[in-house]
Amino acid sequence: TILTVLGAIGGVIAYLFGGWTTDLQALLIFMATDYATGLILAGVFKKSNKSCSGALESRAGLKGLFRKVGILFCVLVAHWLGQVTCVDFIRTSVIVAFLINESLSIVENLGLMGVPVPDSIKNAIDALKNKK
Repeated sequence: TILTVLGAIGGVIAYLFGGWTTDLQALLIFMATDYATGLILAGVFKKSNKSCSGALESRAGLKGLFRKVGILFCVLVAHWLGQVTCVDFIRTSVIVAFLINESLSIVENLGLMGVPVPDSIKNAIDALKNKK
């Protein structure tokens, strides 16, 4: 019964966002990766630009989660604007814009950790910027 209810809730949420598509999946993965790399950057490396000390701060983490929810609200609004205006690309363009933003943040976090970012990732970000 619990799994059925959770499946139904997931189905309704997917419907509200325009379906469980690859671009939405990518956005959710990028958002989770950005949040995780931000936590690692602050918790392990103490180099976060979100707090004065560079260390983990619960208030900064909570703000980050609310920003991610705000991104999802933007995608939700974009989907339904597209439905009302019969324009197909609004949702996709909003998702691509946020994908670019999330990927830049991930690369920035990795750079602050000292991880060398391959040119292929940088080129993919540039390709997303051009698609935008």
